[in-house]
This record gives sequence, structure tokens and C-alpha cells, in this order.
Amino acid sequence: MYTSSTNIRVHYALTDQMGVVYHGNYAQFYEIGRTEALRQIGFTYKSIEAMGVMLIVTDMHIRFLRPAKYDDLLTVTITLKELPAHHKIIFDGAIYNEQKELLNTGVVTLYFMNAQTMSRAELPKEIREKLQPYFETT
Repeated sequence: MYTSSTNIRVHYALTDQMGVVYHGNYAQFYEIGRTEALRQIGFTYKSIEAMGVMLIVTDMHIRFLRPAKYDDLLTVTITLKELPAHHKIIFDGAIYNEQKELLNTGVVTLYFMNAQTMSRAELPKEIREKLQPYFETT
């Protein structure tokens, strides 16, 4: 299992009139978490696209438990529970506040797509090799 965490400070533009994070911004929080999770193993979206592959969101489920508010320091935790197989990668996410209260959960599925043909592509070998050690049992 691979897990990473990223902190995000809630700035004013992310909130509504009540000082609560607007619900549509959680998709961005999970994207920031995903991109940082990939960066922590040595990849950026730019480097993945240079391999001729794009990551396309195909499914997203978000569950709202408690509100995040202006100036909160959020921790976005992203977990890969399974080594990605074939063309699909599933990111399980959770967002916590500074008091370590669970605010939100989300599951986002992405497909690896050939950048030229926009058809499904296999998980790039380079990414598989970086992730493999997190899924080996001893």
C-alpha cells in the first residue's frame, strides 16, 4: 500500500459567504493530493505525458462529513490500496483538519490513456517499478 500526505491552507477564495470551503473545491484538493503523491515517487504529470500517456479522471466519489473553513490547514492523504493493474489507477483520499478530524473522503479513478489515440494504455513500466516495493509483502 502506498500513502502520501500533502498540506493545503484554505485561502479566502476557496470559501463561500459563510467562510466554509465551497464543495466544488474538494475535487481540486484531491487533484493536488494525487499530483503530490506522484511527485513523491518521482513523477509529475508533465513527465508522465512525456511518456506519451495521459491520466484521465473517469470516476469520482466524494463524501462530505464536516466542513473545512477559512484558514484551516488541511491534510490531504492519498492511498493506493492496490498496485495499479492494466489501464486503471484508483486513489483513495481523506481530508483532515489540524485537529485530525476527518472532514471528507473521496475515491477517484483515472485511466492511463495513449496521448495520441486517446485509447486505454497500460500502466507505464517506470511507474510500476517505483510503486512495486510498496505492495510487496514480507
